[in-house]
Amino acid sequence: TPNSPLSNEVAVVLIKPSVVIVSPALADSNNGNWQTARRWQLFLSGHFNVRIVKHWESNLATQNDVAMIALHARRSADSIAAWAQSRGTDAQGSLGLILALTGTDLYRDIDTDETAQKSLELARHLIVLQEKGTEKLGEALQEKTSVIFQSTSSRKTLEKAKRRLKVVMVGHLRDEKMPQTLMEAAVLLRTYPDIFIDHIGGPLDPELAQAAEETMQACPNYRWLGNQPHSTTRARIQRAHVLVHASKMEGGAHVIMEAVCSGTPVVASYIDGNIGMLGAGYPGYFPLGNAHALANVLTQLQEDIVNPKPLPPGKSSLYAKLKNQCAERAKLFAPENEQNQLIALVQRAVQYNNKLNPQEVNHANI
Repeated sequence: TPNSPLSNEVAVVLIKPSVVIVSPALADSNNGNWQTARRWQLFLSGHFNVRIVKHWESNLATQNDVAMIALHARRSADSIAAWAQSRGTDAQGSLGLILALTGTDLYRDIDTDETAQKSLELARHLIVLQEKGTEKLGEALQEKTSVIFQSTSSRKTLEKAKRRLKVVMVGHLRDEKMPQTLMEAAVLLRTYPDIFIDHIGGPLDPELAQAAEETMQACPNYRWLGNQPHSTTRARIQRAHVLVHASKMEGGAHVIMEAVCSGTPVVASYIDGNIGMLGAGYPGYFPLGNAHALANVLTQLQEDIVNPKPLPPGKSSLYAKLKNQCAERAKLFAPENEQNQLIALVQRAVQYNNKLNPQEVNHANI
């Protein structure tokens, strides 16, 4: 109106910048990539308009995207290349392009796959999800890399059963997760009636699924439960004494932090991805693929739970050590830490872009 204080001024309407997350897996996959993408979308939504896509291409509908977060160097390579071609590159990479590196990126693809290597070159910023991830990158790449631990909500620590050791392993049946290590350990432990093993994961590899069926027939204390809803899985983790994570390739396993933040300690394969989550001095590791070593750790924990022995002053059982060290590591996986670091990184990426942040739309004489 003519008498309005804004009548002769310019009003500034702030529009959230548009950010796209490229994830090779969407909701129907129910895996770590999707959980990361969805959580990051929620974390960033207060500052940016964020959508999740499986593929990105340059067109009229995407021209206002000011930043891309791509999960997976190889599997998102086409989207990364399309972004770089559209937005341009310099010696530091493409403006607004952030690449989060997965376990298969760090510990397989970037050594041998040319498209994954090209994705590293094109990215302006890199994210690794655990503290040893940077060791797989050269000095030049380390300079543009941020370590951002993933996060999860904490769950109340439940009182555990005292007459049995409840073990859970979570991961789809595929080679990278090494489920056969748990199955072989279950066979070794089939005469231990106080050790109960639940194995959660979808049958992605038919041969491993058949092996799980055969293990159930041979071992009454082993159950393969197949794929389960995330809420059910977290509840089973919460009730277990220990989570087994036997994987041979990890970028930063969700299930480890979910266990740690539920008061459930972890027994894990001795690989960089697990060490980067649990710490170098953690006493709950076993050699990769060594079912005998895993079985030995579980029998020791069974003794700690079912038949605890008096210990000298100042000494702790293995189970107590695992619990205490996991409680310390849980602080790294607080949601506010991940959110603050992620927002800061995306804001930095957007500010380097040629587009304004926030975008300003001027309307005269409103």
